[in-house]
Amino acid sequence: MNASISIPGKVVVFDYGEVISVSPSEADRATIAGLAGGESSAFWPAYWRHRDALDQGTMTIRDYWRGIGSELGEQWSDSKIHRLWLADFRSWLSIDHETLDVLIDLQEGGTRLALLSNAGRDFGSYFRHGSLGDIFEAVFVSGELGTIKPSADIFEIVMGELGITAADMIFIDNREDNVRGAEVLGITGHVFTGAADLRRFLESLAT
Repeated sequence: MNASISIPGKVVVFDYGEVISVSPSEADRATIAGLAGGESSAFWPAYWRHRDALDQGTMTIRDYWRGIGSELGEQWSDSKIHRLWLADFRSWLSIDHETLDVLIDLQEGGTRLALLSNAGRDFGSYFRHGSLGDIFEAVFVSGELGTIKPSADIFEIVMGELGITAADMIFIDNREDNVRGAEVLGITGHVFTGAADLRRFLESLAT
């Protein structure tokens, strides 16, 4: 049984995708690509090319999927777009149970926790009103803020809302560029590679 992790005076800010959540499964990816009706080799590059605009809130869900369809030579109906969105949304909902255990141990230790995700506005309700909402004192979604990691702006917004300085923040993300963007501001960062390494890192900071 794991012990609680107490890091007084700090706020640990977590990324969501592929840190708290697991990567979409091959079955999920096959379902999405199958709905799109194109070759996976063409679909996935198009899927990611438009993602920053969606996550930054400068593109609607409908326009995001229409942009992908246009690249594939497809004109999807609104019904097809809804089905694609739903399959994609569901694919990001599976939680890494070992990371969840770390979160709960931090919560039980009285450590302040927040979530910062590059995600569309549609994820805000899930983050806040699903079971994760009971863990985090604040949730920050890039699509609602109009800026994405690793921009300094988004970290400044987070620190301002939490009432902390860079010295008070610990940031966890699976993408090295996002972590380095935080570290440039003086935030303590950790590149997530797995829950065991994360636990060791946090315990090294605990009292």
